[in-house]
Amino acid sequence: MTDFPSFPPGFVFGAATASYQIEGAVQEDGRGPSIWDTYSHTPGLVANGDTGDVACDHYHRYPQDVALLRELGVDSYRFSIAWPRIVPEGTGPVNPKGLDFYSRLVDELLAAGIEPAATLYHWDLPQALEDGGGWRVRETAERFAEYAAVVAGHLGDRVPRWITLNEPWCSAFLGYSVGRHAPGAREGRGALAAAHHLLVGHGLAVRALRATGVREVGVTLNLDHNLPATDSPTDRAAVTRADTQHNLVWTEPILAGRYPATEEETWGELITGQDFRRDGDLELISQPLDFLGVNYYRPTVVADAPYRESDPAQRVATDNRYAEVPMPGVRRTAMGWAVAPHTFTALLMGLKERYGDALPPLHITENGSAEDDEVSPDGAVHDSDRVAYLRDHLTALRTAMDAGVDVRGYYVWSLLDNFEWAFGYGKRFGIVRVDYATQRRTPKDSYHWYRSMIAAQRR
Repeated sequence: MTDFPSFPPGFVFGAATASYQIEGAVQEDGRGPSIWDTYSHTPGLVANGDTGDVACDHYHRYPQDVALLRELGVDSYRFSIAWPRIVPEGTGPVNPKGLDFYSRLVDELLAAGIEPAATLYHWDLPQALEDGGGWRVRETAERFAEYAAVVAGHLGDRVPRWITLNEPWCSAFLGYSVGRHAPGAREGRGALAAAHHLLVGHGLAVRALRATGVREVGVTLNLDHNLPATDSPTDRAAVTRADTQHNLVWTEPILAGRYPATEEETWGELITGQDFRRDGDLELISQPLDFLGVNYYRPTVVADAPYRESDPAQRVATDNRYAEVPMPGVRRTAMGWAVAPHTFTALLMGLKERYGDALPPLHITENGSAEDDEVSPDGAVHDSDRVAYLRDHLTALRTAMDAGVDVRGYYVWSLLDNFEWAFGYGKRFGIVRVDYATQRRTPKDSYHWYRSMIAAQRR
């Protein structure tokens, strides 16, 4: 069918979720508290006072959700493992009931003919580790590697694809600088220390995963395609600072074994006065990967802007003299994000141009849209905007592949409507609607479109 972009044989189609967003059961079977339990229960931080206490109740309903995946026809399911389910205090005794849950999930997936892809960290840090400094301190990275070894030792014989971190930019900067994610801090040097220790944790986890003999190891980054608001030198300089914070702080150490050349222009005294880097860190961080996960949703248009903080001592790490401005002439999703699929192609081609042979094969580990879904009188969800978004971004992905970018797989975000972090349950990304009052799952038109597209590749 001409409605569907075509992909080469062996291309992996999948769907993705995250533990705190869907599991619920936050106080069951020995799970310890995470920073998102604390954050979501703090009044005023999450829309409508929503929490992940129940979410999609996936902890109890995972067989039903795997059945949805099987009917969808995906090759792979990307899920995340909740660190506080496995090591409730972040260090110390391992919780066998937590390991057993993920073991049962993996077995259910394999029985359905679906390849598991596990993410070790999707933001639910054990609260006990945050109490000891969180990602600001190196010890958290060391504890992360210990946890990685435990999980891979238990599941590595059945899970072929492993992701160390999901979107460390959000963990470091939304969590420790902007304060819109857990743990809700607004810091300068502390956020940059968190960014570095996340990189160190990634490197230590890669080493731990390799030691267990797992098949594929990678990391997932949410990379931005930043565009200048005008052609002025000041706006172009703002793009350089935005690229540094959103992209190069991760890709340069991981893929090139170096720190960004533009980091002093971006962070000034916050980075020149750092004391958290150690000799040997770059070698650890830049270990070869089997793949790089890329999450992409929308482009960002930036303009030059003054510092927002008047007191240099109070500067946060995200106060880098640029501001996001609307992209004109395009549709926006329910998140207010610009829909511009051609920028997806440009981002992927830019990665290839910058890193060349150092760029490992890519998996698009998240791509999707939040829309203002409405339930029709017949109970269906006719989400035509989401269908168009998926079709156009998959077409843009194919364009990048035709231009020489090595992409091996695509995971739609998300299988289910879920807890959307600080937005609570008010934003819906799922291709399956969840009625949170009844936990009823209803596949949307986008689910049926994606299923038909996958089936068309196999004819």
